[in-house]
Amino acid sequence: MRLALGTLLLLWAAPMAFAQSAGEVERCFQNPANCPSGAPAPAPAPAATAPAPQRPTASPDYATVLKSSEAERRKLQESLHTLDKYNGPIDGNLQSEASEKAIADWQKGHGLAAVGKLTPTEAVTLNNEAARVPIKRINPTAATNPPPPPAAAPSNAEALKALRTRLAERHRAAEPKAQAAVQALVRDLTAYMAAGGKGVAGEQFAGFAKWYADTKAAGRGFGDIKPTVEDYGDAKSGDAVTAEVSLQSLQGDTASSQCMMFAWIEGSPRKETQTFSCDDVAGIEKWKTGQSLKSAWR
Repeated sequence: MRLALGTLLLLWAAPMAFAQSAGEVERCFQNPANCPSGAPAPAPAPAATAPAPQRPTASPDYATVLKSSEAERRKLQESLHTLDKYNGPIDGNLQSEASEKAIADWQKGHGLAAVGKLTPTEAVTLNNEAARVPIKRINPTAATNPPPPPAAAPSNAEALKALRTRLAERHRAAEPKAQAAVQALVRDLTAYMAAGGKGVAGEQFAGFAKWYADTKAAGRGFGDIKPTVEDYGDAKSGDAVTAEVSLQSLQGDTASSQCMMFAWIEGSPRKETQTFSCDDVAGIEKWKTGQSLKSAWR
């Protein structure tokens, strides 16, 4: 009976001891100093490490500078100009091709993304950098003596007057040679008629020789020879001369005139000789073109 009672007491104390042990364990985890003597302190459970929150990456702020006042945008262009990055107009347009290229060049030189647009921080850095550039002083001599303004272009009337002046000077310079050449022709024509149709004039100018022969065959006499210089100038093979000559024939008291154009290159003997009717303008101009005549007469 006594044995049975002791067994019951033992069975009742076991759950109490278990409950008391659980409480002791909790107090021991929270404060190891509360652990019973000789009881090992329970190992703390590892704390779970919460992942650090990731902040979203903000895109660069370019809008602030682009929407800034015109004065601020002009200041940025002036800073780029000071740094020899920009040569365009100072108009505050930071989105022009020239402005964006200048900004991109500046960004590239500073290891920044060369996008051609500025963030507020980059704008401040750019202006500060330009402010440190030494002022380029003006040469006092150049400022005191500015270069003269370019001469105004002459008007059409002034240009025409100048051209006429140059042509008149060339004409005066060529006139002695031209007149001498024509007078030499007249002497040869006169000598040919005086010799009865013999001489160099007829050999060189077939048209004149025919006129002389036709006039003589018609029983006419010969009157005055009146020459006029028609043109004179340099040609590819010498000095070219064209002369309008009035040849007079006589029949009793009646005088008739024949106008004939003589053309030749000066020489001894004359070269490229030819005669034309005075109204054969196309023929004489063709001869001049063929000789590459550069007129000093007209």
